[in-house]
Amino acid sequence: MTTTEQSATRAAIVTGGSGGIGGAVATELAARGTAVVVHYSGSAQRAEKVVASIQEAGGSAVALPGDVADEAAMTALFDAAEERFGGVDVVVNTAGIMLLAPVAEMGLDTFDRMHRVNVRGTFVVSQLAARRLRPGGALVNFSTSVTRLQQPTYAAYAATKGAVEAMTLVLARELRGRDVTVNVVAPGPTATPLFLEGKSEQVVDRLAALSPLERLGTPEDIARAVAFLAGPDGRWVNGQVLYANGGVA
Repeated sequence: MTTTEQSATRAAIVTGGSGGIGGAVATELAARGTAVVVHYSGSAQRAEKVVASIQEAGGSAVALPGDVADEAAMTALFDAAEERFGGVDVVVNTAGIMLLAPVAEMGLDTFDRMHRVNVRGTFVVSQLAARRLRPGGALVNFSTSVTRLQQPTYAAYAATKGAVEAMTLVLARELRGRDVTVNVVAPGPTATPLFLEGKSEQVVDRLAALSPLERLGTPEDIARAVAFLAGPDGRWVNGQVLYANGGVA
């Protein structure tokens, strides 16, 4: 890739890009002409599968690892993206974990683990995005519609996502004059392998019925919402939480 080609390429980093929603986001952005860094922390095989799919469709992508809560690892990720594509224009933070238990029963080690990934990880990546996104760029962080549903066993998880919303909306105001938008996408029940794992058909049907559209969301539904915020049509949307949930709340 030449220097001219690098400077003309719009590039994105998608954390958690090997996951169901992250993979769909990476694929959607690539389909719209964006070069994509597919970040992963666990499964290199899944990340490489996403990359291969993008490349087979004529897009540009690379898989890179790293702990989102580790500043050095994420700095190296941004460095690699800039070296390969000339800069970073979009950062999408889909990386996160969901560990459920009633407040009275959740171990503090579990609580701390979830906060490290969901809160510290989002903060580390958002901080780097704030410093390094090019003008015309976009940062999209991920929350959840559970913050509005008050479902038992979700308190600790919802608390991490409430923190994500707070830091993201403040950051949007802090980046005044930078021509960078900062928003949050908050999905509802979405049919990813992780979401469906361990749930009976009856439970899945009940969750699907929560939406007036009477179905679960798909990763592609969420990816299109992200692509809107990251693209030219979303430039006047800034400092907002977009509930992509089919109307469950």
